[in-house]
Amino acid sequence: MAISTVNPGLRRAAKGPRRNLAPLWLLSPAGIVLLAVLVAPIIYLVVTSFTDYDQRTLYTGAYDSVGIANYLSLFTDPDFWWSLIRTVLFTAAMVAGSIVIGTGVSHLLTRLSTVMRYVVTIVLIFAWGMPNVASSLVWKWLFQPGYGVMNWFLTQLHVFGDMTNVDWSNNAFLSYASIWMLIVWQAVPFIALTLYAAETQIPTELKEAVRLDGASEWGVYKTITLTFLKPTLLLVTILSVIWDYNVFNQIWLVSQGGPDDATSTLGVFTFTTAFVGFHLGQGAAISVVTTLILLILTVFYIRNLIRSGEDL
Repeated sequence: MAISTVNPGLRRAAKGPRRNLAPLWLLSPAGIVLLAVLVAPIIYLVVTSFTDYDQRTLYTGAYDSVGIANYLSLFTDPDFWWSLIRTVLFTAAMVAGSIVIGTGVSHLLTRLSTVMRYVVTIVLIFAWGMPNVASSLVWKWLFQPGYGVMNWFLTQLHVFGDMTNVDWSNNAFLSYASIWMLIVWQAVPFIALTLYAAETQIPTELKEAVRLDGASEWGVYKTITLTFLKPTLLLVTILSVIWDYNVFNQIWLVSQGGPDDATSTLGVFTFTTAFVGFHLGQGAAISVVTTLILLILTVFYIRNLIRSGEDL
Protein backbone atom coordinates (compact mmCIF):
# COMPACT_ATOMS: atom_id res chain seq x y z
CA MET A 1 0.00 0.00 0.00
CA ALA A 2 1.41 3.43 -0.99
CA ILE A 3 1.76 5.96 1.80
CA SER A 4 1.15 9.59 0.94
CA THR A 5 4.07 11.86 1.89
CA VAL A 6 2.30 15.15 1.08
CA ASN A 7 2.41 17.67 3.91
CA PRO A 8 -1.14 18.26 5.34
CA GLY A 9 -0.49 22.00 5.31
CA LEU A 10 0.36 21.94 1.63
CA ARG A 11 -2.77 19.89 0.99
CA ARG A 12 -4.96 22.53 2.68
CA ALA A 13 -3.17 25.29 0.76
CA ALA A 14 -3.90 23.52 -2.50
CA LYS A 15 -7.58 23.48 -1.65
CA GLY A 16 -7.55 27.23 -1.01
CA PRO A 17 -7.30 29.47 2.07
CA ARG A 18 -9.47 28.44 4.99
CA ARG A 19 -12.00 31.11 5.88
CA ASN A 20 -11.62 32.54 9.37
CA LEU A 21 -15.03 33.12 10.93
CA ALA A 22 -13.72 34.87 14.05
CA PRO A 23 -14.25 38.42 12.66
CA LEU A 24 -17.86 37.59 11.82
CA TRP A 25 -18.49 36.31 15.34
CA LEU A 26 -16.91 39.45 16.80
CA LEU A 27 -19.08 41.70 14.61
CA SER A 28 -22.29 39.77 15.16
CA PRO A 29 -23.34 41.59 18.42
CA ALA A 30 -23.05 44.98 16.69
CA GLY A 31 -24.87 43.58 13.66
CA ILE A 32 -27.74 42.33 15.80
CA VAL A 33 -28.04 45.74 17.47
CA LEU A 34 -28.09 47.48 14.07
CA LEU A 35 -30.79 45.11 12.85
CA ALA A 36 -32.87 45.84 15.94
CA VAL A 37 -32.52 49.63 16.06
CA LEU A 38 -32.06 50.52 12.38
CA VAL A 39 -33.18 47.92 9.86
CA ALA A 40 -36.32 46.74 11.68
CA PRO A 41 -37.77 50.27 12.19
CA ILE A 42 -37.11 51.11 8.54
CA ILE A 43 -38.95 47.98 7.42
CA TYR A 44 -41.82 48.80 9.77
CA LEU A 45 -41.90 52.38 8.44
CA VAL A 46 -42.14 51.20 4.84
CA VAL A 47 -44.89 48.71 5.68
CA THR A 48 -46.83 51.38 7.60
CA SER A 49 -46.64 53.74 4.62
CA PHE A 50 -48.87 51.32 2.67
CA THR A 51 -51.62 51.27 5.33
CA ASP A 52 -54.27 53.61 6.72
CA TYR A 53 -52.62 53.57 10.14
CA ASP A 54 -54.29 56.35 12.15
CA GLN A 55 -55.58 57.28 15.60
CA ARG A 56 -58.08 54.39 15.54
CA THR A 57 -55.19 51.97 15.09
CA LEU A 58 -53.49 53.25 18.23
CA TYR A 59 -56.46 52.10 20.30
CA THR A 60 -57.75 49.04 18.44
CA GLY A 61 -54.71 47.89 16.49
CA ALA A 62 -56.87 47.59 13.36
CA TYR A 63 -55.68 48.93 10.04
CA ASP A 64 -56.12 48.16 6.35
CA SER A 65 -53.75 48.05 3.44
CA VAL A 66 -54.28 50.95 1.01
CA GLY A 67 -51.55 50.17 -1.50
CA ILE A 68 -49.92 53.28 -2.93
CA ALA A 69 -52.84 55.55 -2.03
CA ASN A 70 -50.76 57.42 0.57
CA TYR A 71 -48.06 58.15 -2.01
CA LEU A 72 -50.56 59.26 -4.65
CA SER A 73 -52.21 61.56 -2.12
CA LEU A 74 -48.81 62.89 -1.09
CA PHE A 75 -47.62 63.69 -4.61
CA THR A 76 -50.85 65.55 -5.37
CA ASP A 77 -50.69 67.60 -2.16
CA PRO A 78 -49.36 71.13 -2.82
CA ASP A 79 -48.40 71.48 0.86
CA PHE A 80 -45.91 68.64 0.43
CA TRP A 81 -44.25 70.27 -2.58
CA TRP A 82 -44.05 73.65 -0.86
CA SER A 83 -42.50 72.08 2.24
CA LEU A 84 -40.01 70.25 -0.01
CA ILE A 85 -39.05 73.49 -1.76
CA ARG A 86 -38.64 75.26 1.58
CA THR A 87 -36.53 72.38 2.88
CA VAL A 88 -34.19 72.36 -0.12
CA LEU A 89 -33.69 76.13 -0.14
CA PHE A 90 -33.29 76.41 3.62
CA THR A 91 -30.89 73.46 3.70
CA ALA A 92 -28.77 75.08 0.98
CA ALA A 93 -28.67 78.35 2.94
CA MET A 94 -27.74 76.63 6.21
CA VAL A 95 -25.07 74.44 4.63
CA ALA A 96 -23.54 77.37 2.74
CA GLY A 97 -23.45 79.55 5.85
CA SER A 98 -22.03 76.78 8.02
CA ILE A 99 -19.30 75.82 5.54
CA VAL A 100 -18.22 79.40 4.77
CA ILE A 101 -18.09 80.53 8.40
CA GLY A 102 -16.61 77.23 9.59
CA THR A 103 -13.88 77.41 6.95
CA GLY A 104 -13.06 80.96 8.00
CA VAL A 105 -12.88 80.03 11.68
CA SER A 106 -10.68 77.00 10.94
CA HIS A 107 -8.20 79.18 9.04
CA LEU A 108 -8.32 81.75 11.83
CA LEU A 109 -7.26 79.05 14.31
CA THR A 110 -4.05 78.52 12.33
CA ARG A 111 -3.15 82.20 12.73
CA LEU A 112 -3.83 82.57 16.46
CA SER A 113 -1.34 82.24 19.27
CA THR A 114 -1.33 79.02 21.27
CA VAL A 115 -3.25 80.50 24.21
CA MET A 116 -5.92 82.13 22.06
CA ARG A 117 -6.24 78.98 19.96
CA TYR A 118 -7.00 76.95 23.09
CA VAL A 119 -9.52 79.56 24.26
CA VAL A 120 -11.35 79.60 20.92
CA THR A 121 -11.29 75.79 20.75
CA ILE A 122 -12.83 75.46 24.23
CA VAL A 123 -15.55 77.97 23.33
CA LEU A 124 -16.32 76.06 20.14
CA ILE A 125 -16.54 72.77 22.02
CA PHE A 126 -18.91 74.26 24.61
CA ALA A 127 -21.15 75.64 21.84
CA TRP A 128 -21.08 72.30 20.01
CA GLY A 129 -21.79 70.27 23.14
CA MET A 130 -24.90 72.21 24.18
CA PRO A 131 -28.12 70.18 23.60
CA ASN A 132 -30.10 71.65 20.70
CA VAL A 133 -33.37 71.67 22.66
CA ALA A 134 -31.86 73.77 25.46
CA SER A 135 -30.04 76.07 23.05
CA SER A 136 -33.21 76.50 20.94
CA LEU A 137 -35.24 77.58 23.98
CA VAL A 138 -32.53 80.01 25.08
CA TRP A 139 -32.28 81.31 21.51
CA LYS A 140 -36.02 81.94 21.44
CA TRP A 141 -35.77 83.90 24.70
CA LEU A 142 -33.02 86.05 23.21
CA PHE A 143 -35.41 87.19 20.46
CA GLN A 144 -38.53 87.55 22.60
CA PRO A 145 -40.48 90.82 22.17
CA GLY A 146 -40.34 93.15 25.16
CA TYR A 147 -37.41 91.63 27.05
CA GLY A 148 -35.29 89.88 24.41
CA VAL A 149 -31.59 90.75 24.61
CA MET A 150 -31.16 90.78 20.84
CA ASN A 151 -34.12 93.11 20.37
CA TRP A 152 -32.64 95.47 22.95
CA PHE A 153 -29.19 95.29 21.34
CA LEU A 154 -30.51 95.96 17.83
CA THR A 155 -32.51 98.90 19.18
CA GLN A 156 -29.37 100.36 20.75
CA LEU A 157 -27.62 100.29 17.39
CA HIS A 158 -30.19 102.83 16.05
CA VAL A 159 -29.94 101.20 12.61
CA PHE A 160 -33.18 99.20 12.42
CA GLY A 161 -35.32 101.53 14.52
CA ASP A 162 -37.16 100.37 17.63
CA MET A 163 -36.93 96.57 17.70
CA THR A 164 -38.04 96.14 21.31
CA ASN A 165 -41.49 94.70 20.62
CA VAL A 166 -40.71 92.89 17.38
CA ASP A 167 -41.86 89.25 17.47
CA TRP A 168 -39.44 87.35 15.26
CA SER A 169 -41.58 84.20 15.20
CA ASN A 170 -44.52 86.09 13.64
CA ASN A 171 -42.53 87.22 10.61
CA ALA A 172 -41.48 84.68 7.99
CA PHE A 173 -38.20 86.37 7.07
CA LEU A 174 -37.20 87.06 10.67
CA SER A 175 -38.12 83.50 11.69
CA TYR A 176 -35.88 82.09 8.99
CA ALA A 177 -33.12 84.51 9.97
CA SER A 178 -33.17 83.55 13.66
CA ILE A 179 -33.38 79.80 12.92
CA TRP A 180 -30.58 80.11 10.36
CA MET A 181 -28.32 81.86 12.86
CA LEU A 182 -29.10 79.23 15.51
CA ILE A 183 -28.33 76.24 13.29
CA VAL A 184 -25.19 77.81 11.80
CA TRP A 185 -23.98 78.64 15.34
CA GLN A 186 -24.47 74.99 16.30
CA ALA A 187 -22.81 73.62 13.15
CA VAL A 188 -19.73 75.85 12.90
CA PRO A 189 -17.74 74.26 15.79
CA PHE A 190 -17.67 70.77 14.24
CA ILE A 191 -16.83 72.10 10.79
CA ALA A 192 -14.17 74.50 12.06
CA LEU A 193 -12.39 71.94 14.24
CA THR A 194 -12.54 69.25 11.54
CA LEU A 195 -11.12 71.56 8.86
CA TYR A 196 -8.51 72.92 11.27
CA ALA A 197 -7.28 69.37 11.94
CA ALA A 198 -7.04 68.78 8.19
CA GLU A 199 -5.34 72.13 7.53
CA THR A 200 -2.59 71.43 10.07
CA GLN A 201 -1.58 68.38 8.01
CA ILE A 202 -0.76 70.41 4.88
CA PRO A 203 3.03 70.46 4.26
CA THR A 204 4.35 73.95 5.00
CA GLU A 205 7.05 73.66 2.33
CA LEU A 206 4.37 73.70 -0.37
CA LYS A 207 3.03 77.00 0.92
CA GLU A 208 6.54 78.44 1.12
CA ALA A 209 7.24 77.37 -2.46
CA VAL A 210 4.12 79.15 -3.71
CA ARG A 211 5.03 82.27 -1.72
CA LEU A 212 8.51 82.27 -3.30
CA ASP A 213 6.80 82.24 -6.69
CA GLY A 214 5.15 85.53 -5.75
CA ALA A 215 1.68 84.33 -4.76
CA SER A 216 -0.33 86.38 -2.28
CA GLU A 217 -1.75 84.85 0.91
CA TRP A 218 -5.10 84.46 -0.82
CA GLY A 219 -3.32 82.75 -3.71
CA VAL A 220 -1.59 80.38 -1.30
CA TYR A 221 -4.89 79.59 0.39
CA LYS A 222 -6.74 79.05 -2.89
CA THR A 223 -3.98 77.05 -4.60
CA ILE A 224 -2.66 74.88 -1.77
CA THR A 225 -4.98 74.95 1.24
CA LEU A 226 -8.31 74.56 -0.54
CA THR A 227 -6.88 71.86 -2.81
CA PHE A 228 -5.80 69.76 0.14
CA LEU A 229 -9.00 70.50 2.06
CA LYS A 230 -11.29 69.42 -0.77
CA PRO A 231 -11.94 65.84 0.51
CA THR A 232 -12.58 67.11 4.03
CA LEU A 233 -14.81 69.89 2.73
CA LEU A 234 -16.87 67.37 0.79
CA LEU A 235 -17.14 65.20 3.90
CA VAL A 236 -18.38 67.99 6.18
CA THR A 237 -20.68 69.18 3.40
CA ILE A 238 -22.43 65.83 3.09
CA LEU A 239 -22.75 65.60 6.88
CA SER A 240 -24.15 69.14 6.99
CA VAL A 241 -26.67 68.31 4.26
CA ILE A 242 -27.85 65.26 6.22
CA TRP A 243 -28.13 67.17 9.51
CA ASP A 244 -29.70 70.34 8.12
CA TYR A 245 -32.09 68.46 5.85
CA ASN A 246 -33.50 66.70 8.92
CA VAL A 247 -33.66 69.75 11.19
CA PHE A 248 -36.81 69.68 13.28
CA ASN A 249 -36.20 70.62 16.93
CA GLN A 250 -34.91 74.11 16.24
CA ILE A 251 -37.68 75.02 13.82
CA TRP A 252 -40.45 73.58 15.97
CA LEU A 253 -39.22 75.17 19.21
CA VAL A 254 -38.59 78.59 17.67
CA SER A 255 -41.53 79.03 15.28
CA GLN A 256 -43.53 75.73 15.19
CA GLY A 257 -43.54 76.01 11.41
CA GLY A 258 -45.22 79.42 11.46
CA PRO A 259 -46.28 81.99 10.71
CA ASP A 260 -48.91 80.42 8.41
CA ASP A 261 -46.65 77.42 7.65
CA ALA A 262 -43.98 79.73 6.25
CA THR A 263 -41.22 77.77 8.02
CA SER A 264 -42.88 74.37 7.68
CA THR A 265 -40.12 72.18 6.26
CA LEU A 266 -40.45 68.45 5.56
CA GLY A 267 -39.61 67.62 9.17
CA VAL A 268 -42.36 69.87 10.51
CA PHE A 269 -44.79 68.76 7.78
CA THR A 270 -44.17 65.10 8.66
CA PHE A 271 -44.64 65.73 12.38
CA THR A 272 -47.90 67.65 11.98
CA THR A 273 -49.28 65.07 9.55
CA ALA A 274 -48.39 62.04 11.68
CA PHE A 275 -48.69 63.28 15.27
CA VAL A 276 -51.00 66.29 15.10
CA GLY A 277 -53.43 65.03 12.47
CA PHE A 278 -52.76 61.38 13.47
CA HIS A 279 -52.46 60.27 9.84
CA LEU A 280 -49.58 57.96 10.69
CA GLY A 281 -49.69 56.05 7.40
CA GLN A 282 -49.43 59.30 5.46
CA GLY A 283 -46.64 60.50 7.75
CA ALA A 284 -44.75 57.26 7.15
CA ALA A 285 -45.05 57.80 3.39
CA ILE A 286 -43.59 61.30 3.76
CA SER A 287 -40.70 59.87 5.79
CA VAL A 288 -39.99 57.22 3.14
CA VAL A 289 -39.92 59.81 0.36
CA THR A 290 -37.75 62.13 2.46
CA THR A 291 -35.29 59.32 3.15
CA LEU A 292 -35.07 58.40 -0.53
CA ILE A 293 -34.36 62.01 -1.51
CA LEU A 294 -31.66 62.25 1.14
CA LEU A 295 -30.20 58.91 0.04
CA ILE A 296 -29.87 60.15 -3.54
CA LEU A 297 -28.10 63.31 -2.36
CA THR A 298 -25.82 61.24 -0.13
CA VAL A 299 -24.84 58.87 -2.95
CA PHE A 300 -24.01 61.86 -5.16
CA TYR A 301 -21.77 63.45 -2.53
CA ILE A 302 -20.06 60.16 -1.63
CA ARG A 303 -19.23 59.56 -5.28
CA ASN A 304 -17.67 63.00 -5.54
CA LEU A 305 -15.84 62.46 -2.25
CA ILE A 306 -14.28 59.23 -3.55
CA ARG A 307 -13.31 60.85 -6.85
CA SER A 308 -11.71 63.83 -5.08
CA GLY A 309 -9.68 61.43 -2.92
CA GLU A 310 -8.44 59.57 -6.00
CA ASP A 311 -7.39 62.82 -7.70
CA LEU A 312 -5.07 63.83 -4.83
